[in-house]
Amino acid sequence: MNHLSSFRHRRAGRGRARRLVLGMTATTLTVLGMVGGGVPTAAADTVVGTITVGEAPAGVAITPDGARVYVTNSDGYTMSVIDTGTDTVVGTPIPVGDGASGVGITPDGARAYVTNYYSNTVSVIDTDTDGLVKTIPVGSPSGVAITPDGARAYVTNFGSNTVSAIDTGTNTVVGTPIPVGTNPIGVAITPDGARAYVANAFGTTVSVIDTDTDEVVDTITVGNDPIGVAITPDGARAYVTNVGDNTVSVIDIGADAVVGVPIPVGTEPRGVAITPDGARVYVTNVGDNTVSVIDTGTKTVVETVAVGNEPFEVAITPDGTRAYVTNFDDGTVSVIAIDQCYGSLCSGFGSLAGGGSLVGGGSTGSGGAGSLVGGGSVGSAGS
Repeated sequence: MNHLSSFRHRRAGRGRARRLVLGMTATTLTVLGMVGGGVPTAAADTVVGTITVGEAPAGVAITPDGARVYVTNSDGYTMSVIDTGTDTVVGTPIPVGDGASGVGITPDGARAYVTNYYSNTVSVIDTDTDGLVKTIPVGSPSGVAITPDGARAYVTNFGSNTVSAIDTGTNTVVGTPIPVGTNPIGVAITPDGARAYVANAFGTTVSVIDTDTDEVVDTITVGNDPIGVAITPDGARAYVTNVGDNTVSVIDIGADAVVGVPIPVGTEPRGVAITPDGARVYVTNVGDNTVSVIDTGTKTVVETVAVGNEPFEVAITPDGTRAYVTNFDDGTVSVIAIDQCYGSLCSGFGSLAGGGSLVGGGSTGSGGAGSLVGGGSVGSAGS
């Protein structure tokens, strides 16, 4: 089988789209160094927890205050919520649509937008009550990204080769769907909100949308079958996972051109997220159950972290101390403690986050495929 059809699917008749968008594409917790017990300084990125969520977890996004992680369970019509202070699932699963994939959270943390691939809808969730606010009809949605001002959510429609723009004030689609490349999945938005970058999974391109006009203003050639896209906090670079090449392409956003040679990573890379300081890029490799860590200075892989089966998407806490990875085939989320020592520069953290907690206060923004980014984000990613 080739790289796009090698994943087993869970429901008869769901076909190639299922495998790419979702299949590639009571809590049990095993954790070392819990809060209050003193988290040891990490010499390298380390999996410190495995959290059981729902069936076939796909998308992941973290609230701007770092307190909650939202995980879509694509085979369960639900979304799970993780408390980052205890790394346990809280509350009951939130009902969403069929084939829940991407999730993005507004900059104020008030709403979560969930793409439901088989329902052809987006669920809007109030994060205070974890209740459904509205269901918005779109077209076979996969990824979602929200503008930094929170005014728009951009949703990739895998089956119709378009992107829908949602007004988050009225929770309605505005304008007509924006034509992009073939089978768009991942989407990310620049920190200034001016551009949306869309990875078109069947092909070799990334479409660039001007968010003022909602028109494609550029098309960038990357590697084979780009899936995920994430943008550095300074808005200078976009990192794109190429599942067909087992590589990551780096785009210079100022020039809208690929720079350097593609970065080799693991097998069938999909999700991608960048640390708040822009120093590291985390890439989920569905085919070999690992996460590759790229140093943005050298543009090389500096670590490879083993996680669960079929790691799908990844999101990073706003304080940069944790990465949360959805393991599609395990029904779990891996928690990675991020190494805070870069070369000779070590932060000397005893608890990785300060103040004896897993997440520090006062941090802003959200990352990953999926938050300014979707889902992939994400920012995601393509979530």
